[in-house]
Amino acid sequence: MTLLKTLTMGVALSALLASGAAQAETVRFWYHFDNPDNPMNDLVAKFEAANPGIEIEAENVPWNSYYDNLYTALVGGNAPDAAMVKLFALPRLAEMQALEPIGDRIDAWAGKADLLDNLLELNKGPDGQQYYLPIQYVVLYLYYRADLFEQAGLKPPTTCEEFRDAAIKLTKAPDTYGFGLRGGKGGWDQWGAFVMSQGAELKPGGLTNDKAVAANQWLIDLFQKDKVIPPSAPNDGFQEITGAFKSGKTAMTIHHIGSSNDMVKALGDKVSAVPVPECGGNRWTSYGDESLGIFASSEVKDAAWKWISFLAEGENNVAFNKATGQMTVTQSGAAKWTLHERRFVDATVNSLPFAKVLPQNTATSEFVNTAWQTAMQQALTGQITSKQMMEQLEALFTQ
Repeated sequence: MTLLKTLTMGVALSALLASGAAQAETVRFWYHFDNPDNPMNDLVAKFEAANPGIEIEAENVPWNSYYDNLYTALVGGNAPDAAMVKLFALPRLAEMQALEPIGDRIDAWAGKADLLDNLLELNKGPDGQQYYLPIQYVVLYLYYRADLFEQAGLKPPTTCEEFRDAAIKLTKAPDTYGFGLRGGKGGWDQWGAFVMSQGAELKPGGLTNDKAVAANQWLIDLFQKDKVIPPSAPNDGFQEITGAFKSGKTAMTIHHIGSSNDMVKALGDKVSAVPVPECGGNRWTSYGDESLGIFASSEVKDAAWKWISFLAEGENNVAFNKATGQMTVTQSGAAKWTLHERRFVDATVNSLPFAKVLPQNTATSEFVNTAWQTAMQQALTGQITSKQMMEQLEALFTQ
């Protein structure tokens, strides 16, 4: 071989290697896990083996500073390419024009057919576009003490009428009450199962119409007149309602699958779950979300999509959610889910078709964080009427 040919081949090889290096892409990804059993390294290795030329730089950002860091990075031009995101952040991110629409990508994605019903609808943006790809979720359902129901000869309720009847029959005050109501902070989603299901909406006229006021009164009456709710309910939070349920102080309460393993540890087969009851011909339950988004500033959007869609598929999504304790977003994963006992998985999946989210705005934030709790406590203790409570809450949405 001549020296010229050798040099030519060397230059060509160097150019080829340089070209390959130039084509290698790095996807910066932010997420938040507080579980020490973090599967991210294994998922990254699996993805990179299947996608040569794409490297994933995954950073676990502490939850207590997650969104402060994210907004700062977006404004400062140093945002990741993709990240875990929640629905409450969507209006602000949309206002910042920070998100890349991914509806067309989702429609062309083979994994779309395996997503559970209603997830994409729940995650739509304020303009109807799809910016989020679901990655995990929870929905609220009705926990019931199977042992107490069996002793009373009762079946789990499917309607509000059956719920009230069961609560009355199960109440043996002061030892046992039919229902553990979370009247303190965070209880709005329990309230929603009985009131939002009957047409109440967080908008002008949506809380003060006759049906909404009557539905709210029905719930208040369970406490004031039927006395099937413990006297402590106006101040009860999560620890109080779950503690009372595990001790047998209450026979029913409402929460999600995140508390099921602790319930089983305390009660074994004495605890079970079903979807929340149908009230006024409809069901409503609260949806808790976590999704993935791609940022408009990313220069590697195709690679970022490959990565986030990989995390939302089949066994990858199952591995991801074993670290979070929340539910897989896939039908195939849910069918084989073993992190929680089957009865709680079924109650979750069967509740998803009628799950809802609240409107994402500042009025809703005030409703959830302070206003509902204050108004509910006042109504339960007789300081205001059901109508006054609903007028007070609706005023948030008419400003």
